[in-house]
Amino acid sequence: MSLFVREKGFYKSFFWLTIIIGMQNLISVGVNLSDNVMLGGYSESALSGVALANQIQFLLHMLVMGVCEGLVIMSSRFWGAKDLGTIQKAASIGMRMAILLSIVLWIIVFFFPDEVLSLFTKEQSVIAAGVEYLRIICFSYIFFAVTSSLLASLRSVETVKIAFVVSLSTLVINICLNYVLIYGHWGFPELGISGSAIATLTARIIECLVVIVYVKRFDRKIQLKLQNFLQFDRQLFKQYIRVGSPILLSNTIWGLAMAAQTAILGHMGEAAIAANSIATTIFQLVTVIVYASASATAVLIGKTIGEGSMDKIVSYAKTLQILYILLGLLTGAVLFLIKDLVLGFYSISDEAKTLALHFMTVLSITVVGTAYQMPALTGIVRSGGDTRFVLYNDLIFMWLIVLPSSALCAFVFNLSPLVIFICLKSDQILKCFVAIVKVNRYKWIRAFNS
Repeated sequence: MSLFVREKGFYKSFFWLTIIIGMQNLISVGVNLSDNVMLGGYSESALSGVALANQIQFLLHMLVMGVCEGLVIMSSRFWGAKDLGTIQKAASIGMRMAILLSIVLWIIVFFFPDEVLSLFTKEQSVIAAGVEYLRIICFSYIFFAVTSSLLASLRSVETVKIAFVVSLSTLVINICLNYVLIYGHWGFPELGISGSAIATLTARIIECLVVIVYVKRFDRKIQLKLQNFLQFDRQLFKQYIRVGSPILLSNTIWGLAMAAQTAILGHMGEAAIAANSIATTIFQLVTVIVYASASATAVLIGKTIGEGSMDKIVSYAKTLQILYILLGLLTGAVLFLIKDLVLGFYSISDEAKTLALHFMTVLSITVVGTAYQMPALTGIVRSGGDTRFVLYNDLIFMWLIVLPSSALCAFVFNLSPLVIFICLKSDQILKCFVAIVKVNRYKWIRAFNS
């Protein structure tokens, strides 16, 4: 068997989906980056406060994406089998679950913002700034949930252009409103952190409305209607829970783990919080293609299994692994080369700037591991039907190895933020050894009822 797939259609589908989803992700990250950069030029306390508040947004993102990934895995198989009626029912289930999770998180954040942010740091100036931002931005959670679930349904049937257009409009709106509301340009009042939150909330509302209009007026594949969301298929819901609950749990513990990582660094001072925020945001910016490759893989593998073309799966998996490594090497090189340039946009202390440089250097190495193991496990293994493995893998690495060792380094041995950051990111390399074995045994190919 040849190492590389020789079908032009495979490469066309993979790179088309990866590029379009990557551009969407790039623009989505750009929304956070615009907040990050503009507030970084406003004050370090504002930057740090919003960085902590965005950990709640990240947790919401992981929860909603957990729902959406389960939806994509199921619906892409139905798309391969041309079963549009079941895709409509699955979309209804995904929408309900995403909205429910967003409401629960909104209640917690709106009524207990101080208590939530106090879990990350004891710096009162940072907490105060974060609360100011959080009380406004939390109203965007439901709009984000609706938008994400609708786009996931469209992505499962290979409709991805609309997500790019929506994300681009959101970015433009957010940047313009950030400019006028944070600093008070063009006759608007100077609102600082509140202005940034209002800008993002407005952008989220508009993007939600655009997606709803597209689904109602222009989509010709799924043809979703309001009555689809009023119906409930109990049997399909049970199937969704069986397939999707491990993904949701995995994303939940990952989101909580990221919050725990921020809390560990947050207790080391404002400079460490700011440096981590900058490094993480730039990392997200340059790794959009990496994460997009996982989403593209989920659609391709799911659709291929749905079509019944099981003979193609092995060669697809081998080729994809090579592509992941090449993407990782490219991404690592880009991150390393731009790290000095991007820090010129921030007005932060020398300590925070030095830490950010060190953090980005570490990430430029570990991203090679991320680029391989993340799409291999969440793209190939999950979409192949083994949705529980990633959950168990994350539990072991993150909660039994990474977080305990990092906490010991921070609170017992009092080591430097750089050493702690290396510990926090070590799993990205360690998971590669597990991914190599798991993917190449091919025991992850299974039906939903397995």
